[in-house]
Amino acid sequence: MDLGINGKRALVSASSKGLGRGCAEALAQAGVSLVMNARGSDALEATAAEIRETYGVEVVTVAADIVSVEGRAKVLEAAGAVDILVTNAGGPPPGLWSDWDRSDFIKALDANMLTPIALMTALMPGMMERGWGRVVNITSQSVKAPIPALGLSNAARTGLTGYVAGTARQVASSGVIVNNLLPGIHATDRADQLDGGVSKAQGISVDQARKNRQETIPARRYGTRQEFGQTCAFLCSQHAGFIVGQNILVDGGGTNMTI
Repeated sequence: MDLGINGKRALVSASSKGLGRGCAEALAQAGVSLVMNARGSDALEATAAEIRETYGVEVVTVAADIVSVEGRAKVLEAAGAVDILVTNAGGPPPGLWSDWDRSDFIKALDANMLTPIALMTALMPGMMERGWGRVVNITSQSVKAPIPALGLSNAARTGLTGYVAGTARQVASSGVIVNNLLPGIHATDRADQLDGGVSKAQGISVDQARKNRQETIPARRYGTRQEFGQTCAFLCSQHAGFIVGQNILVDGGGTNMTI
C-alpha cells in the first residue's frame, strides 16, 4: 500500500533501538526523511547508517537527552519544520508503590508525559499552518489495563493519554492528526529488562520468565519492532486522516477487554 507520505519529514525520538527504530525504519521505507534522536551516539549513528543504505532517505541524527531542556532544544533546532512527530521514551523502572517518592514521579512525568507534550507544543503549530501533520505517541498497554509493578509508567502515560484526548480534537480541523500507540510486550531491551526482573524475583531463568510471559499472550509470542513500526507508519499516512485521538493496542491480544 502506498502510504502517500513520500517526501515528508519526521522526527522520531528514542529511535536507535527497539520500537522507535521500528517506526523510523517503516517511515523510511515509505520515503520519509528522518530526524532521529537517542542519547547514545554509537547506536544512533549505526542505525542511521543502516537506514540510509537500505532506504536511500536523508537521515539527520541528534545525540541528546530529549527529556532535558537543553537536549530537547538541540533536537528541535535540528528538526526544523517536520510533518510527522513520533514521541517515544523508555519507561521508568518497575517496583512497588512503597518504593517511590515524589522525585521518582517527577522523573517519570518528565520523560513519559511532559516531554511528549513539549514536543507537540513546539511542532504542531507549524503543522497547523501548513494544513497537514501527524503525531504518534508511543505509550503503553498499561493505560488501558494498569500493570501493578509499573506504577510510575501507569501514572505518567495515563496523564499523557488524557492530554492527547482533548488536544487531538482541537487540532484535527487543521489537518493535524494525533493518536497513541499502545505496545504490549515486544522483543526489545525493555522486555529483557522486565524479564530479568521477574527472573531475579522468582528465582527462575530469564528464558523461563520469558516463556511464562509469552503464555499469557494470546498470540503466544512477543511482538516485533517491524510490525509495530508498520502500524505507526499507517497512522502517519494519508489514509489515517479520520482516526483522531485514539489509543490503539498492539499487544497480541494481551489486554483482556471488550472495548
